[in-house]
Amino acid sequence: MKSRFNLATKPLVLHRKFYVLTIAAIALSCIAMITLSWKVYAVRKADASFRGKKEAELNSIQQLQAEREELERFFAQPENAKLHERAEFINTILDARSFNWTHMFMDLEKVVPVGVRVLNIEPKRVNGQAAVKLTVGAVSEEAKQRFMDALERTDTFSHLQLVSVRPTTGEQTTDILILELTIVYSRA
Repeated sequence: MKSRFNLATKPLVLHRKFYVLTIAAIALSCIAMITLSWKVYAVRKADASFRGKKEAELNSIQQLQAEREELERFFAQPENAKLHERAEFINTILDARSFNWTHMFMDLEKVVPVGVRVLNIEPKRVNGQAAVKLTVGAVSEEAKQRFMDALERTDTFSHLQLVSVRPTTGEQTTDILILELTIVYSRA
């Protein structure tokens, strides 16, 4: 009969648990390294792509700036500057003729109440709109207030500024108040 006795002074220690945990840690480290390496590769590739696009855009910007400088030199020449001034003058004339003053006067007629009359009107064309300086006579304070309220309510007249209100000096007119105001006409 055989019996199993360990006659060694130190018992046999198995390092199996250590080896399993070490191999698992190495495997996880390898997976983490592969994942991080892939991430670094992807970031570097995206960075290279971004740098390429950036260079292309910078080249495009430099090319456009060179074209702009060339055009500015061309238009700065004296004969071209004269053409530019002439074109501005012609555009101003065309712009003034294209504005429909009849519509403005019809819209103003709708706003003016009874007891108010337009004494003087000075329209001026500014940026596609008409800046109008009006001198108006009113027979009473109530008529003046109705006119001001009507101007504020309308959509076609805006930026109302009352410049002055003064009583009339003379017995020829029925108006007791003279209003000077500026408005901007913009037909929608």
